[in-house]
Amino acid sequence: MAEKGVEHTRDACAKAKVASEEAIDLLENTCETAAKRATDYNHRLIEIVRTNTRAAFDNVNELLGAKSPTQFIELSTAQMRKQFEVVSGQSKELCALAQEMATEAAEAIKTGASKGFNNVR
Repeated sequence: MAEKGVEHTRDACAKAKVASEEAIDLLENTCETAAKRATDYNHRLIEIVRTNTRAAFDNVNELLGAKSPTQFIELSTAQMRKQFEVVSGQSKELCALAQEMATEAAEAIKTGASKGFNNVR
């Protein structure tokens, strides 16, 4: 009976060791994936800032060329509408990227955790 107990304990320890190594691998892979996706997100954010900055300077140059207060207001209004649409699209894009990041990370954790729990049983 004691031998069966020791054998059962060894088996449980071996399974726990495998599960913990898999959990560490899962954590490492999840962190690497999240870091890469965060880098992609940040690159896109930098592109957006660059685009918006250029648009702002182009708008200033346009406004400086206005011949009348009416033209100035028309140019300003048109730019505000255009920029609102652009920023709305950019926000949706960044939101989608963030959701993709979260979904990928959650799926990796879910899959790994499920696999780890199945191995311990």
